[in-house]
Amino acid sequence: MGKNYFQAIPIRTAYQKKLEKFTSSLGKAIGKGEPIPFADNDLTYTLNLQNERIKEKGIEFDYEVFRRIHDDTRFFEIANWKDMHYATTVGFGVAGINRQVRKDGKVIYKDKLKNDFFGLVCDIVSGGHADNESHICPNCGAESTIAELQDGCPYCGTQYKMDDLLPKITGFYFFDSLGATKKQILLGWAVCAVFCAILFYVLYPYLLEIPMLSQELNIVMERGVIGEFIFGIMLGAAYGFFLFWFLHLLFKIASAIVDLWRMGTAASRNRFELRMRKLSPEFSFEYFKGKALSLIKMAVYAKDENESPSYKGEPLSDKFKDIIDLNYAGTFGLKRFSEEDGIVTVETKSYFDVLSIKGDKVKFTHPVIKATFQRRTDIPVNLNFSMTRISCPTCGMSFNAMKNKFCPGCGNEYELLSDDWVLTELSMESK
Repeated sequence: MGKNYFQAIPIRTAYQKKLEKFTSSLGKAIGKGEPIPFADNDLTYTLNLQNERIKEKGIEFDYEVFRRIHDDTRFFEIANWKDMHYATTVGFGVAGINRQVRKDGKVIYKDKLKNDFFGLVCDIVSGGHADNESHICPNCGAESTIAELQDGCPYCGTQYKMDDLLPKITGFYFFDSLGATKKQILLGWAVCAVFCAILFYVLYPYLLEIPMLSQELNIVMERGVIGEFIFGIMLGAAYGFFLFWFLHLLFKIASAIVDLWRMGTAASRNRFELRMRKLSPEFSFEYFKGKALSLIKMAVYAKDENESPSYKGEPLSDKFKDIIDLNYAGTFGLKRFSEEDGIVTVETKSYFDVLSIKGDKVKFTHPVIKATFQRRTDIPVNLNFSMTRISCPTCGMSFNAMKNKFCPGCGNEYELLSDDWVLTELSMESK
């Protein structure tokens, strides 16, 4: 698999337009339930579930993605990877989020996050795009393009299990930037300035022994105590500013390294890919990661996770039911991997930024979410585009089996045969 990381170059024009429309529509999709353009099936479904959770809580959620640099709507390609079938590009934009929660017309929470946006755009590199191919509905005989059948036959409503019509946006994240808040800057700068001023007076006798500095320092000190004090403050403020930012960035980098070690992320990718490709040569770690995050969100936002076709575990803790916004925070670790009786089991730990509401109180927390995923290995992966008509074997009703485990007509469970990952366990703990 070819990979390319950290290329800060403008993203291709077609992807730029898709990411622009996606980010400008994201807030209304979450808060208002409006359609989201260019999102894949999993992402679209997840955003629908999130909006339903917001309605269920009886709140209004204003969510806006804004650009921190005025009129700069550019996205940059910072990473890409491809195999024989798919190519994924990561688009980066300098953005932020305005969030406001209202209940009974009263604002009960608001924040402004200066986070950077990362969007994943997936496309095919082999075969053609199936959007405009014709398909005859087996139920009513009407002819439509495959693109028109994504939400079911427009004439009779027959539903299909269909692969995504690529290119699509398969995931997005808002990562905390390296910036600091005004409070952090003012407090940190003041402390560093005092430290630098004191350090200057401690080192002053030694600085006088440096020929290039002694003459200038003597001129300053001849002006008396006031001159010395002003000079010390100015010097402390100047060097304190640079010291603050140096320590701030050093702390961010150190925290990231500690997180990588704690989560096992540093070795996850290569170890996981090496073992999985012995079972499935087309395996992609990036695809798994995106799928895993989507499955976590689906289970968290679901009204009843046990009715979701992608969740096969015990009932979730009540604290998951209070979440109204869930954002992956940038550290995804592999804890355990096993394969037995045709089932691959993977345990992961990830950092998330979570906005929860209980009663009239809203909390912003940063927990670790543990998740266990499984995938069957006895079903060959079909890398060509596929679509299958969904029909209940008991009553014949056609419905969206990607969203419903049980037939709405007769209530019987519909087992959707899949070679994809399912979520079997989910828990949450504080950092």
